[in-house]
Amino acid sequence: MNRLNEQNMKRRFALCAFLFLCFALPAQGGGFDAQRRQMVKEVLVDTAATASYSGSRALSPEVVAAMGKVERHRFVPATLAAVAYLNRPIPIGHGQTISQPFIVALMTELMKIKKGDRVLEIGTGSGYQAAVLAEIAGSVYTIEIIEPLGQEAGERLKSLGYRNVETRVGDGYYGWPQAAPFDAIMVTAAASHVPPPLLKQLKPGGRMVIPLGTQFMTQYLMLVEKQQDGTLTTRQILPVRFVPLTGGH
Repeated sequence: MNRLNEQNMKRRFALCAFLFLCFALPAQGGGFDAQRRQMVKEVLVDTAATASYSGSRALSPEVVAAMGKVERHRFVPATLAAVAYLNRPIPIGHGQTISQPFIVALMTELMKIKKGDRVLEIGTGSGYQAAVLAEIAGSVYTIEIIEPLGQEAGERLKSLGYRNVETRVGDGYYGWPQAAPFDAIMVTAAASHVPPPLLKQLKPGGRMVIPLGTQFMTQYLMLVEKQQDGTLTTRQILPVRFVPLTGGH
């Protein structure tokens, strides 16, 4: 066997070993609890490292508890459950992704939600972010424009016992006026501007977290705060990459 063939054989063996570790072992029971604890540790490290941008040196105990409780592997395709707790986005089909755990935690932290708050999420995806919000807020209303994803997320959240989450399929740009006003609003897709209907549905004193920018240009996570007199203040947090907000607007 020549050296090139030997190297190719080693690469193939390494790839097979990686696939076995990723997929075969978790199917036999895998250490999801340990993986989730490690994920939370990495999220806390990222939070501290980006404090100069976000202003958050640490996560609140409520956010840490929510990140440590929600089983992320239940919100990704079964074939990717083995990598569910890596601190990175994961595809969930239909050209969509489940956000990086650090971004999920940071966006939740920035909204400063409290027990009893009414929260609106635009872009349900697989339902993971809604589940994290539901661990803290009183009620969560979440909208998904892609019908199969929205239906699957609704069924998943119900099966996992999240009775304080309401889901619907529709264009999130226009919000959920029947359930407004909201103490906090989160948009999990990048928009070119802050949708006026969402600003209208945000309570005075409320917060909105939204990525702004186009798909092919730099996007920034923005914090929008609505003052008691109705005036708005905005703060740029850090660069991000999200799928675009779609719809008929």
